[in-house]
Amino acid sequence: MNKTVQTTSGSTQPAKGISPIYIIGALFFVFGFVTWLNSVLILYLKIACQLNNFESYLVVFAFYIAYLVMGVPASRVLAKTGFKNGMAVGLLIMAVGALIFIPAALTRMYPLFLTGLFVLGTGLTILQTASNPYITILGPIESAAKRISIMGIFNKIAGAIAPIILGALILTDADGIKARLLTMTPAQKEIELNMLSHRVILPYIVILIVLVLLAVFVYYSTLPEVDAKKDDDTITPAESQQTSIFQFPHLLVGVLALFVYVGVEVMAGDSVISYASSQGIPLTIAKYFTTCTLFCMIAGYIVGIICIPKYFTQEKALKVSAFIGIVCSFGAIFTSGYASVSFVSLLGIANALMWPALWPLAINGLGKFTKIGSSLLIMGIAGGAVIPLLYGFIVDKLTTGGQLKNIAATEGYWILVPCYIIIVYFAIAGHKLKPKTI
Repeated sequence: MNKTVQTTSGSTQPAKGISPIYIIGALFFVFGFVTWLNSVLILYLKIACQLNNFESYLVVFAFYIAYLVMGVPASRVLAKTGFKNGMAVGLLIMAVGALIFIPAALTRMYPLFLTGLFVLGTGLTILQTASNPYITILGPIESAAKRISIMGIFNKIAGAIAPIILGALILTDADGIKARLLTMTPAQKEIELNMLSHRVILPYIVILIVLVLLAVFVYYSTLPEVDAKKDDDTITPAESQQTSIFQFPHLLVGVLALFVYVGVEVMAGDSVISYASSQGIPLTIAKYFTTCTLFCMIAGYIVGIICIPKYFTQEKALKVSAFIGIVCSFGAIFTSGYASVSFVSLLGIANALMWPALWPLAINGLGKFTKIGSSLLIMGIAGGAVIPLLYGFIVDKLTTGGQLKNIAATEGYWILVPCYIIIVYFAIAGHKLKPKTI
């Protein structure tokens, strides 16, 4: 049966075969799988390359900073290729990033690992710049959070699976390796670390192959093109009074809110394994906490799909989510051991509906500025680079300042509280700020 897809310009395009939402869902699955591998890589590279906390969190910095550096170039790529071909290009760039992991593992050069992560992030920047506006305009703006929540389930199921698979492959006997390294001679230590480093080669060869195959699939798929040019040429009387994206304060506050949101989401998912280890929890158990965090997010997405907008609005979902985030942050700070780690994982529930609600609220009413507004929001994903790195820096400073490692790791989570307060502000008042006129 043929289907049609309506763009914001009001035109319809026939789409035969697989529904566009399923193709975009497959891409969101890829986003989640590749992104949440970082939670395992942080601890893995910390051991393999002998890093401190700050250095290990350069994993997420290298990955997420690509969204800031490559945000504008990504929009230019899409302007030349269109959304569909741009997605294929993004997947191929990601494949190059996976390829870089092979020489990085063979040489155990940390900068080369970081380069591969940056290239992976660059490919994802192009994919996200295309796919998020795409899924938003596949229906009415009022239910955009519901559609993005569906995409979020694809994303987080992949994210829940990824650390289990990679952890099983590269963190086997990690506790034993850490113990043995303390008693080895330098030569023995070098051999052991090289063997550990080589474990990552096979998984990333598989990822490379899958990304190339998916790029070919997307290129030859029936995914309809969005006629964004018509959107740019359509100016309503209300929009004619704005000549710059910076005249939309609700978007600018939205970018800040998304910046800190991605930071706290990455903290909850990517720091929890290392944090659990610092609390004395064996790595054989600790490696599952990222999966727990993502299952909490999946539960939140299901609530969003059922309830938005039937039972509560996107604004209400964002307010409640931010308050839950504050409560769980305090829970993590004022408890210890399994309880504290569990509160970090429960942040998944708080974070689940933030992206689905933040995105449509931030781009609402931008009109012809929607594309550049979307690019700014994608650049805001760089919060995932900055906030975890700052957390690692704080923990190292507190540890060298005399605090025990486990206490320093807990105290570092104070960084979450102001982040959630900013999101509360956007949910209550920031998204209501009126555009400035000339």
